[in-house]
Amino acid sequence: MSDETLAMSADVTLRRLGADDAASFKAIRLEALQASPELFGSTYELENALDVAWFAGRLADAHVLGAFHAGKLVGTAGFSVQQGPKVVHKGRLWGMYVRPGARRLGLGRLLVRALLDVAREQVEIVQLTVIRDNEPARKLYDSLGFVAFGMEPRASKHGDRYYDETHMMLDFGRAADAC
Repeated sequence: MSDETLAMSADVTLRRLGADDAASFKAIRLEALQASPELFGSTYELENALDVAWFAGRLADAHVLGAFHAGKLVGTAGFSVQQGPKVVHKGRLWGMYVRPGARRLGLGRLLVRALLDVAREQVEIVQLTVIRDNEPARKLYDSLGFVAFGMEPRASKHGDRYYDETHMMLDFGRAADAC
């Protein structure tokens, strides 16, 4: 997928977010952190204190896609190549979020598929972590070819509750071998 807007339907588009989108990206990210704090490694308090320039930098350093419905940002997902000579063959899918009113429209699948197209050109393996109890997300990743390779018990804690994380990966080389 190119950085240009990709029309997905008459009223939904996906495109890479840039510096001009930093304020909208911050707003949806803060919404995600408030709505589902257990699903993210960061916190609302931490990211709310960051200025819009920090979010613009994040958009410059990663490939973040936005899903737009009727011109409004309703979903995001990010992809970053890991840094360092021994891990540059791997990338990470992160920050997946679709606003509640836009769920069950297939936007999550569109976002991940589009990021996988980007990733396929840059890395051999894409990794992610997902809260073990987040069945909708796990089913989505399973359906796209990700496989679980481990589980970290008590990986995060929100309030008094611990959350286990499932580590998942998609190996483009193995996916091609399976075809």
